[in-house]
Amino acid sequence: MLRPRIPTMPTPTGLVAPLVHPAPVEQHHTAECACQPSAPPTAPAPAPARVMPAVRLTPTGLLAVVGGGTAVVLVVGAVLVSLLLAVAITGASVAVCAVVLRSMVNNPRHR
Repeated sequence: MLRPRIPTMPTPTGLVAPLVHPAPVEQHHTAECACQPSAPPTAPAPAPARVMPAVRLTPTGLLAVVGGGTAVVLVVGAVLVSLLLAVAITGASVAVCAVVLRSMVNNPRHR
């Protein structure tokens, strides 16, 4: 009949282990047949894993990485602080405008 195909998950090395279904064994229960069940197919051998070279940093490269990381942190921090300052200034100006408008609306001299 129909068999569903289950996708295989790749291993961390990037190799894909095939999903092996055992072959159905046909057995005859009659005395005239002397057939042997067929052996299940063997799984193919996996390909050898590729070895990635290790990352080696010289002292100059290490200083460059640390300096670059520091620069990124400082730039991101400056941007976030400036955004926070912009929000604070906007909130303060809206509050001042609200106070001025309230005093103008509630002023009894202009009625």
